[in-house]
Amino acid sequence: MSRKYKFHNTSGLYFVSFATVYWIDVFTRQKYFSILASSIEYCRKEKGMEVYAYCFMPSHMHLIFRSTKQNPSSLLRDFKKYTAKKTLLAIQDNPQESRKEWLLEMFAKAGKERSNINTYQFWQHHNKPIELWTDKVIQQKVDYIHNNPVQSGFVTDTVDWKYSSARNYQGDQTILKIDSDGFLLGLVK
Repeated sequence: MSRKYKFHNTSGLYFVSFATVYWIDVFTRQKYFSILASSIEYCRKEKGMEVYAYCFMPSHMHLIFRSTKQNPSSLLRDFKKYTAKKTLLAIQDNPQESRKEWLLEMFAKAGKERSNINTYQFWQHHNKPIELWTDKVIQQKVDYIHNNPVQSGFVTDTVDWKYSSARNYQGDQTILKIDSDGFLLGLVK
């Protein structure tokens, strides 16, 4: 793995992206999106996660975050492990999930491809962390995150995607609260 994609500064501000295995569109139901949102809230309250920007998409998510406990790698590992378990259970227990068998079969297939997985693999293993330390790069990543649903054709305006901090930057904290840091919030127009 390249040195470029590691958490070198444990107290740094990072942009990360991670996807489900095979880029499967799992997050197509309110219940599944809620697992991500409540997990972020838990990590903010209990694990020292500061979140400055986010976007949950059907097959992946983006975050700009910092670990106040200076352990971003463990924080993301725990987040991914917990959300994988909760989402898999939600899929298994959802009688309206028309793709249940197919989804579980795909996660089992991905798990069999890795020697360190017992049953299912839900998330791809990499996060591709990029440390952010200039205003220009922070603004670039925030814009990228907020424009993701527009570029994917889901909405025509960034604030129309329900699971994006673009709404937070317009004063709407109803889905997920983000941390407000003067230098970051001042950047985003």
